[in-house]
Amino acid sequence: MKIIVLNRVFTNDLLLWHLKENKRQMPWKGEKNPYKIWLSEIILQQTRVEQGWQYYQKFVKHYPTILMLANAKEDEVYKLWEGLGYYSRCRNLIATAKYIAFECYGIFPERYEDIVKLKGVGPYTAAAIASFAFNAPYAVVDGNVTRVLARYFGITKAIDSTEGKKIFAALAQDLLDKTKPALYNQAIMDFGATVCKPLQPLCTGCLLQTNCKAFAKDKVKEWPVKEKKILKTQRRFYFIIAEYKAAIYITKRSAKDIWHNLHQFILIETNSKVPVSVLLTSKEFKNIFKEKYTVLDISAFYKQQLTHQSIDGCFIHLKLHKKLDIKGYSLLSKKTVAQLAFPKFINSYLHNSKLLLPS
Repeated sequence: MKIIVLNRVFTNDLLLWHLKENKRQMPWKGEKNPYKIWLSEIILQQTRVEQGWQYYQKFVKHYPTILMLANAKEDEVYKLWEGLGYYSRCRNLIATAKYIAFECYGIFPERYEDIVKLKGVGPYTAAAIASFAFNAPYAVVDGNVTRVLARYFGITKAIDSTEGKKIFAALAQDLLDKTKPALYNQAIMDFGATVCKPLQPLCTGCLLQTNCKAFAKDKVKEWPVKEKKILKTQRRFYFIIAEYKAAIYITKRSAKDIWHNLHQFILIETNSKVPVSVLLTSKEFKNIFKEKYTVLDISAFYKQQLTHQSIDGCFIHLKLHKKLDIKGYSLLSKKTVAQLAFPKFINSYLHNSKLLLPS
């Protein structure tokens, strides 16, 4: 009985905070169109709201309906997504748009069980779409939610463990106001994002402070608990910008690796960092560049941190005297190259080098 009462107190206090104090503004807040809700949720996966906001607005402007997105050229969609990262989300966005437009006659699924089967849609995203668009009684469980619940209820089970995920999912569903699921879900996500933040949470004056276990035990900085540490693979990329008569050799990255469907220059990947002078005399380099060339520029080293990989490398700009015979690459004008989607690593170089600006 005590647990049931505490759960009700939590839900009531949370909704009271939402009504009285929640001033968080977002363009998709209160939205009922399932297409726009789905779009915002896919964009916000592993992305800060501040960054995702502008991308959401760009996508809605370019593709106001799911049919327009489904009929768009894929390269154009990738170009619009450029800089947002985690490009598997973009692939899933395109695949799901086509599925709904052409297999479901443009009608977005309403049942949670059907929504969760869509590509790129997991339990959290499905619950968000189902509750916000259709007011279905499904609780969202993301990082903001688990942090709030771990601190308030004093749960020390790791949030990323199998058992922990089950505990938090069950508790979140139990706390959900079944009569106002959209309102409740928005409230707890906003509370975690603006009050019960990962760092420097606003405990002073918090409406939920009285019954918060973490606050009472001075464990706010220690909870929630995580058990997994991400081990990163170190990779070194040497991109060769092979230019012939103001055109550049470009290819599209294939599946089963990072940056799938994005474009790149000729790439030589090494196991360790090597001087460019050594790379230019390597067998792999000479197998590609058999004819004479002139080195125009060698960039500084660039770095990018991905979730499971750490990338560093540089760019070597060559002027070719003859065309290359290299499978899988196309010789494209700089104007065409400027319209292609590249990973952030390459875009950082392009921004600094002004390579694609008109002469």
